[in-house]
Amino acid sequence: MTPTARLLAPLLVLALAACAAPGATTKAEQAPTEETSAAALDARFETLKASPPELVAFLRTMPKGGDLHSHLSGAVYAESYIAWAAEDGVCVNRTTFFLVAPPCDAAAGVPPVADTLSDEPFQFRLIDALSVRNYATYPRTGHDQFFATFAMFDAAGDNRDADMLAEVMVRAADQNILYLELMMSPGMSGARRLAADLPWSGVGGLPALRAALPDSSLDTIVARTTAELDATETKMRELLDCDSVHPPACDVTVRYLAQVIRIFPPQQVFAQTLYGFRLVENDPRFVGINFVAPEDDHVTLRDYHAQMAMVGFAAAEMPDVPVALHAGELAMGLAPPEDLRFHIREAVEIAGADRIGHGVDVMYEDDPYSLMAQMAERDVAVEINLTSNDVILGIVGDDHPFMIYRAHGVPVLLSSDDEGVSRIDLTHEYARAVETYDLSYAEVKELSFNSLRYAFAEERDALLAELASRFDTFEAGVLEGD
Repeated sequence: MTPTARLLAPLLVLALAACAAPGATTKAEQAPTEETSAAALDARFETLKASPPELVAFLRTMPKGGDLHSHLSGAVYAESYIAWAAEDGVCVNRTTFFLVAPPCDAAAGVPPVADTLSDEPFQFRLIDALSVRNYATYPRTGHDQFFATFAMFDAAGDNRDADMLAEVMVRAADQNILYLELMMSPGMSGARRLAADLPWSGVGGLPALRAALPDSSLDTIVARTTAELDATETKMRELLDCDSVHPPACDVTVRYLAQVIRIFPPQQVFAQTLYGFRLVENDPRFVGINFVAPEDDHVTLRDYHAQMAMVGFAAAEMPDVPVALHAGELAMGLAPPEDLRFHIREAVEIAGADRIGHGVDVMYEDDPYSLMAQMAERDVAVEINLTSNDVILGIVGDDHPFMIYRAHGVPVLLSSDDEGVSRIDLTHEYARAVETYDLSYAEVKELSFNSLRYAFAEERDALLAELASRFDTFEAGVLEGD
C-alpha cells in the first residue's frame, strides 16, 4: 500500500461500507465518472485538512508542477554550507558567525569551521545565524536576518554550485516537483565592471550608455558563463550519478533566471540588465531575467523608476526575453508610503513584466483594481511566497493579497523563495496556503498547474502533459487505495 493510500485508508473503509449497504448499485454502475471522481477527491481532501500532519504527507506526494521563484544560494540549507565549509578549510568568526575565506586565525576568534563541529551549542547558533531559524529570539527583525544570511554563508558557496544544484534537485524530486526555475547571478560582476567607469546621465542617456556597452564585450561574459554552467551541470550529474544510478532528481528539469543585483550604481545595473538579456538570447538554459536585492534598500527606492526603464529599454531591443520582477515586496512602515504606490504598476507597464514576484503591497498601489484588471487581461501571474512574506514583511493571513488577486482574476502560483534560509520546502507553502485560506483540492491542483503554465521554459507544454499524467496516476492511487 502506498503512503497516500495509507493516509486515506479510513475513508476507503467508509466507502466500502457504503457500497455494501442495501440498495447499493452494481460494480458496473459504480464506475466513477470524472465528476464523481473529482467530488470524491475533494471530499477526501476536506477530511485530511482536519489533520495537518496527514495533509502535509498528502501534499508532499502530490505532483506540484514547478517552483518558479527560488534563489539557488538561498535554497541551500545551513547544514550543507557548514559541511562544505569544513571540507574546504573555510573559517568562521565566532563572534559574528560570518563564514570567511582562509587563512584562519583561531587565536583571533576565527578558527576553521572544521574545528567547531564538536561544539554543539555553537553549531546550533551558527545554523540560526545562517538562516531565519529562531530569528524571533534574537535582537534582529526577520527582514534584517533574512537578507543578512547571504553574505554570512557566501564563502562556503565558492566552487559549490554543483553541490547546491544537486541538493535542490533532490529536494524537488522528493516532493514530486517536475521543474525548477532557479535565480542565479553568474557573470554579473563582470558585467558591472564593463560600466564601472561610464557616466550616468539619467534615463534619457540610456541609448548612449547602450552604445558604450558593445555586444562583443557582453558576449565574452556570456561565453564564459555558458562554459562555467556546462562544467557545473556535468559535475552535478556526477554527484547524483545520473549516468548510472539515475535517481529521480536527475529527471527534474532545471532552467535559470539571470538575476540582476539592483543595489549597484545605475550604469552598472543597466550593464547587468543588458548582459542578462544577452545571456537568455544565447544560452537556452537561461529562460528569463529578474531583479533582486531588498526592494526597500535606499538605492532600489531611489532608482526604481530608472531600473524599470532599463528593463523596458532592453526588452524593446530583445523582445523575446521573458521578464519576472520582484515588485511590491514592501509593507507599510518598511518604506515611505509613496514608495508603495507604483512599484508593481511600473514593473507591469514600463518594464513589461510577465510575472511579478511577491506583489504584497498591491492594495497600496494607486488604483489597485485597474492594475489588477490589467494584470488579469495581460495574464501576468504573481509568485506567492507566504513564509517569506511573513518573515520579511510580517504580512500573514487576511492581510496578504493572495485571495484578492484570485478574486480579481489575476493568476497566482505558490513558490518557495529561499527554502534553505526560511527552513521550509515547497510542500510547506502548499500546506500553509491550504490551512490559511481553506483551499479545496481543485484549487490546490490549479495552483500546481499554474506553476507550469507560467513557466518560461520552452518545454512548458511537455511539462504540463507530464504533470497531467502524474496527477492521473496519483489520483488513481488515492481513489483505488493501492
